[in-house]
Amino acid sequence: MTSADGTLMRDDDRPRGRLLGLVGGIEPWDDQERVHLETAARWIAGGAPVYRVRRPDVPAMHLVSYFVVLDDTRGRQLLVAHRRAGMWLPAGGHVEPGEDPWATVVRECREELGLEAAASPITGEFPFFLTVTRTRGQGVHTDVSLWYLLTAGAETITCWDRGEFDAVRWLTDEEVLAESAEVLDPHLHRFTRKLQHARTRRQQSG
Repeated sequence: MTSADGTLMRDDDRPRGRLLGLVGGIEPWDDQERVHLETAARWIAGGAPVYRVRRPDVPAMHLVSYFVVLDDTRGRQLLVAHRRAGMWLPAGGHVEPGEDPWATVVRECREELGLEAAASPITGEFPFFLTVTRTRGQGVHTDVSLWYLLTAGAETITCWDRGEFDAVRWLTDEEVLAESAEVLDPHLHRFTRKLQHARTRRQQSG
């Protein structure tokens, strides 16, 4: 297969190109996200395997799609108590080999929350935030996580995957920021501040 400029493409060049485009489209919130974006771009472009092929840690660095469900009417976001991670975090899952990360969001949203994914108008079907995180517990590995924004009313989520989650909670941004970082995904406070800024900017431009 050849690219538009006539150069030969490997089988995985097109999905890598797509991933690089997604990463490049994320506006960094702070210096930490800027470093994470640069790390992710080098990793993808360098030809390393990016998809998990065996649970829990093969390869040792692999791609994840998070999705944060927002109830914009009430100004809340949905967090789940993840059994294996032992913390509150957004729902999500590992990107399957060759799968587009947005397709992962659609699949996992249906499986974990019984909900059809509806993209937030803040970002559409594109990631809002990116993190590179060393996991805890057994099978320690590094997740490169694309964070997507979805929109749904709290009343539409009536069930969830009880094999994965102990509970779910709807929290305002202020409630998330008041929670101890010890019980949350380590980047959730930073994500929430970026979300607050994006909401304010959208209101001002609208």
